[in-house]
Amino acid sequence: MDIIQIDPASRKQSQAFLDLPRRIYRDYPQWVPALAGDERLRLNTKRYPFYKHSAAAFFLAARGNLPVGRLAVLDNRHYNECNHTKTAFFYLFECEPDPEAACGLFDLAFAWAHSRGLEKIIGPKGFTALDGLGLLVKGFDLQPALGIPYNPAYYAELIEAQGFNKVDEIVSGYLGEHMQFPERIHELADRIRERRGLHIARFRTRSELSHMLRHLKALYNGALEGTSDGTPITDEEIKSLADQILWFADPRLIKIVMKCEKPVGFLLAYPDISAALQKTKGQLFPLGWITILSELRTTDRININGAGMLEEYRGLGGTAVLYSEMFKSVVENPRYRHIEVVQIGLTNEKMQREMENFGVDFCKMHRIYQRDL
Repeated sequence: MDIIQIDPASRKQSQAFLDLPRRIYRDYPQWVPALAGDERLRLNTKRYPFYKHSAAAFFLAARGNLPVGRLAVLDNRHYNECNHTKTAFFYLFECEPDPEAACGLFDLAFAWAHSRGLEKIIGPKGFTALDGLGLLVKGFDLQPALGIPYNPAYYAELIEAQGFNKVDEIVSGYLGEHMQFPERIHELADRIRERRGLHIARFRTRSELSHMLRHLKALYNGALEGTSDGTPITDEEIKSLADQILWFADPRLIKIVMKCEKPVGFLLAYPDISAALQKTKGQLFPLGWITILSELRTTDRININGAGMLEEYRGLGGTAVLYSEMFKSVVENPRYRHIEVVQIGLTNEKMQREMENFGVDFCKMHRIYQRDL
């Protein structure tokens, strides 16, 4: 068993790190590869926005010449400064059912984090607030929503053997085309909009959407106020998100809640192109982009994976406005017949109960782990 900290500037070592999941998931038809370009960018310490304020290390385990495990450990200084903590994250864990490899990877990650003065480690948790969270522990027979982690069931045993304990769980739910949505919610949303002077900005073209996305940073960071464990998004990260939205978005699925000319809330939903990524193996070039564009035009699946209101608008019915718009995003676009509501905190029992009343089946669960260093 050899375990090394790879040099991200080494093309050979980086490619070995990036290629490992394709072998691990060769017999998992549910797995969806990420866009290869996005995966490579995460290892680029000169171009990826994360490295402007933070640091990461990447470890690779091999038996002979065959990689069998990998792991990233992150020192997100932006997160630690905002939350007054000394926390490392682990991410991108992939491993064969090999306890020795898993143990060796985490031992090196713990040592790296401890050497930087960090006192605990949480994960799986990614580079930005936009990365999918957690380890899948329920819903292994289902295809993941775009960008949301998928893993074999045995990963939980490998991670828990390293002394990690569960710290949180988040759920995702499925909503079919025959969802039942109480008319009273629309009526409440209409009254709230009228009483509070709110209206919904809608978009028909990417050009219209592009103009509004410049407000997304203030909206996202404002929605974090009054919450804990969040990380405000940076200028570079919001530019990356805006570029992603413009590339994948159906503008009709993006809604901005406005107070006069001020954005105060948002609802983000995307066409799910997972089937295209499976066909192209995550490659855009030379011809993968054609398959992906075709899937954007024809998929009948959407993911609702971003919603928030500025703190002063959350109460007094503000949430009803978002629920109402979520429903309208579905029924106004009859092409979409399968909807996934992505990653809601298990502690948010009120939201779960409300969504279950609308017909949401919470069929997936991801778990967050923590361990002291």
